[in-house]
Amino acid sequence: MTNALTPSLSPDQPPAAPAAPAPLSHLRVLDLTRVLAGPWSTQLLADLGATVIKIERPGSGDDTRAWGPPYLKDADGRDTTEAAYYLAANRGKRSVTLDIASAEGQRIARQLAAQCDVVVENYKVGQLAKYGLDYATLSAADPRLVYCSITGFGQDGPYKDRAGYDFIIQGMGGFMSITGERDALPGGGPQKAGVAVSDLMTGMYATVAILAALAERDCSGRGRHIDMALFDTMVAMLANMNMNYLTTGRAPGRAGNAHQNIVPYQVFAASDGHVIVAVGNDAQYAKFCAVAGRPDLAVDPRFAKNADRVRNRDVLVPLLEDIVRARPMAFWAEQLEAAGVPCGPINSIAQALADPQIVARGVQVARPHPSAGTVPLVASPIVLDGQRAASALPPPLLGEHTRDVLGTLLSLDQDTLDRLARQRVI
Repeated sequence: MTNALTPSLSPDQPPAAPAAPAPLSHLRVLDLTRVLAGPWSTQLLADLGATVIKIERPGSGDDTRAWGPPYLKDADGRDTTEAAYYLAANRGKRSVTLDIASAEGQRIARQLAAQCDVVVENYKVGQLAKYGLDYATLSAADPRLVYCSITGFGQDGPYKDRAGYDFIIQGMGGFMSITGERDALPGGGPQKAGVAVSDLMTGMYATVAILAALAERDCSGRGRHIDMALFDTMVAMLANMNMNYLTTGRAPGRAGNAHQNIVPYQVFAASDGHVIVAVGNDAQYAKFCAVAGRPDLAVDPRFAKNADRVRNRDVLVPLLEDIVRARPMAFWAEQLEAAGVPCGPINSIAQALADPQIVARGVQVARPHPSAGTVPLVASPIVLDGQRAASALPPPLLGEHTRDVLGTLLSLDQDTLDRLARQRVI
């Protein structure tokens, strides 16, 4: 039960020779998570080769299975039962239905945990203790177990019992205070990100922590209890914005599409659309001014150095806006790229996925799917030795692997499995 890294090829290219074993193909993960942060982490582990066993409620499964439309379409264009949201975070996993609220379900879950290297869960603090699936119980049976708990606010502190929701975390963590247009401008006000950034980043940090704990286990022989909180992650990922505040005592505000510390580094309106100009240093700024036909702005003492441009952005930016607005996007894209000034368009998701660079890199993949024929997916961005990390398995149907996993790992016979099904334990 291993996965392999797939070659970085576009979906219509023929498969290459078999790839080397994926780096985590020796690991088995018990996935007790749902929605996004936890599933995102375990999907990444699956893409890197780990065998991930996803435990789901009989009859309903992961909450996101019902978070549609949109749903995956079958060959005749009809909706399947697979919501797009669920498909985004569950590639490469084995789905096992199991009622962990029942005594027998708990016993089976503990037996599965004993067969795994890693357990990932995102239940409320302390909730799994009543099922005997908490870290203390499972690590007592297997001291080598790496156990990752993902919650909204962490395992301790005054908010530990609160449920965590990405939107709320974006607000509480300071992210929305620096995201959105300035209050004085049209459309001004706080804005959330277009995707659940605290969920996704927590899933990424969780994966890093899991890999670190596994590396340490190779030396110490003991696992770890990892405590990941969405709130912690949201605050930590503010990066330079945190330091802007900590070094000055002044909290940064919203700057729309402009950069807090670099000018010009923002969206400009051209005559027929919008273009992003990302000037990263004074030399690039001088080149930008040359293309713009205003070399004088590069030597103006108010604007020559980035620190000066930041201090005088209210004077400089309107001048640049008028200059850029006078010509079409194609002019700026061609001339600035030729001059070595970073710039780019604002693509729709459709345009991004159709971009020749994305196509050439094989970022979009397709996998066989039992109810839809194939399912289109976006693979992991990780490429190792020319091989893209993308599990060969599609997101599983609910309970698709229940009998196979329980029969193989726990040696349960068909009569026992039939009984468990009648009792709705599986």
